[in-house]
Amino acid sequence: MSLINHRGNKSGPLKDCNMSSRPIRITSAEQTITFNAGGHDPRKSSTVLDLVSGCRDQISNTDADRPSSKSWEARQLPIVHLPTKTSEDRRGKMSSLFINLLRIPLLLLLLYGFVCSLDILSSAFQLAGGKVAGDIFQDNAILSNPVAGLMVGILVTVLVQSSSTSTSIIVSLVSSGLLEVKSAVPIIMGSNIGTSVTNTIVALMQAGERNEFKRAFAGATIHDCFNWLSVLVLLPVEVASGLVSYLARVTVSSFQLHSGEEAPELLKKLTEPFTKLIIQLDKSVITGIALGDESMRNHSLVKVWCKYSSFVSSVNVTAAAAQNCSTELHCGKDSDLTWITQNISLQINTEKCRHLFVDSGLSDLVVGLILLASSLMVLCTCLLLIVKVLNSLLKGQVAKVIEEVINTDFPYPLGWLSGYLAMLMGAGMTFIIQSSSVFTSAMTPLIGIGVISLNRAYPLTLGSNIGTTTTAILAALASPREKLPAACQIALCHFYFNIFGILLWYPVPFTRLPIRMASALGERTAKYRWFAVLYLLVCFLLLPCLVFGFSLAGWQAMVGVGAPFAALTIFVLLVNLMQSHSPTHLPKTLRSWDFLPQWMHSLKPLDKLITKTTVLCCSPARLNDPDVLVVTPDTTNINPESKKQTEQWYDNPALSLPEEISSEPRVFRLKGLERCNSTPL
Repeated sequence: MSLINHRGNKSGPLKDCNMSSRPIRITSAEQTITFNAGGHDPRKSSTVLDLVSGCRDQISNTDADRPSSKSWEARQLPIVHLPTKTSEDRRGKMSSLFINLLRIPLLLLLLYGFVCSLDILSSAFQLAGGKVAGDIFQDNAILSNPVAGLMVGILVTVLVQSSSTSTSIIVSLVSSGLLEVKSAVPIIMGSNIGTSVTNTIVALMQAGERNEFKRAFAGATIHDCFNWLSVLVLLPVEVASGLVSYLARVTVSSFQLHSGEEAPELLKKLTEPFTKLIIQLDKSVITGIALGDESMRNHSLVKVWCKYSSFVSSVNVTAAAAQNCSTELHCGKDSDLTWITQNISLQINTEKCRHLFVDSGLSDLVVGLILLASSLMVLCTCLLLIVKVLNSLLKGQVAKVIEEVINTDFPYPLGWLSGYLAMLMGAGMTFIIQSSSVFTSAMTPLIGIGVISLNRAYPLTLGSNIGTTTTAILAALASPREKLPAACQIALCHFYFNIFGILLWYPVPFTRLPIRMASALGERTAKYRWFAVLYLLVCFLLLPCLVFGFSLAGWQAMVGVGAPFAALTIFVLLVNLMQSHSPTHLPKTLRSWDFLPQWMHSLKPLDKLITKTTVLCCSPARLNDPDVLVVTPDTTNINPESKKQTEQWYDNPALSLPEEISSEPRVFRLKGLERCNSTPL
């Protein structure tokens, strides 16, 4: 590049490079650094960086004036003086390192409290709805309907917050002959859906920050989307062909299974010393009610006696009718009476349990509600503190390194192996802690703060599904001899269901619909935060209850209502797909949904209603507060567009502008440094 100097002569490349008198100063929150464009003065501060040393001498006017290689070698390189480290800086680094080291045990302690609160939350749900769950399982005629069985599996698992509890009830029903394995498969599918409600509840705790909530809710609902899509495909296949139950039966019959010892539960060994001090449950009550034992209805789920002794005594019982006595029957005659010797086992309670509610005298419902409120409070507190500690630990270069290690794929052509390796990692971690709910719930805050991406969370969740089925298989192998075949078939049905689901929705990239569905749910929830609560109520309570009610009315009522609803849903999905990809092939009316009332194609009317209701509930108390200053914006002198935007902000002040604030970091560029051939910053 050539320039014209002040005399009108054409100069060489940047001959007039008078930059020595104009230092460039960059000011940050930590310090001020001055870049001096001229020669370096050693008497100046050590924060002055001499980037260009003699710019005029380095760049000549013509090709003849260019320095030779010898002169270039002899010339000194630009001098860079780095800031000197003072004792205060060293002390500050040592203190920050010490604080970071203290945060690690604090993080482990909070994680322990988080896991314990999840365990107590499950116990609270069992106390509040365990007997209701047993009553639902009691009607075996209803369970023979596959759709009703699916909804029963969802409702029972949501009520007891434990897929292992619902699975143990199903094993007891199958082993006692009250339920066939083929009828139990839809219930297993429903329990797989119901167990994913836990991490969705955990995601609600991150609703304070919009972007974190969007990522956390998407990471939590990706499990729901996978389960629902798998059920929509595999349930009709199972009803038509019995594929899953057939594979489970063939697998069990091909092995000679023997009852063994139960596998140790590592997580239970760590959490039970604390949770047993809070509450202990007698889960045999729920199983007894499901099996039709009416005497169990008067028993409390709160465990009172933990140790007991059994005695066997022989007593003489009068026979109802005359019998032919012999030594084998242990009977005798005394005048007109015939007596028989029988062995009666007596169980004597010897030691009470030691937990808070052992002698409280409260009903199961009251204890369950107390534990529900307290466990949710501890869960929220631990989760918020975990997020804060993780944010303070995983920042700067540490966060970048961890994010790259977790989310980076293998180099081409082995990139496809990364997802399967993550799947194995999720299965291994779930097998170690023996709880998929704990693993996915602990992963949710990491997704929220951005350490784990949604694309990487998907295979980790699928691996967690496989890990929890292997845990169920090991638990089934430890069952008594009379329950062993049924328990193994149920566990293998669960295993094959997840395997077929993975084959449907993971190997081919364009079939990974759960990722796109979860992303859409996350975007919707970030815009309307109340949508998360609505999603929980509809997907895990209202919809299962509604479908269960129609299934009780018979096939005619269910088909009469379900077929038009399914046809309408498929039509709306197809129109939405064509609107986004090829709208010209649609009639003008169907190119958008604007011809419908707004409440039929938008959540804004419902959002306005919820916002106004919230304002009416909260504002009267605050309006009477003298410390609260109410400011009404003056919109008389505002143009129509700004006035309309202001009204939108007022309608939903906290939820209207998720896209206005950019999450990208600001980049500051220095103009003028490109004028010299100096080393780039």
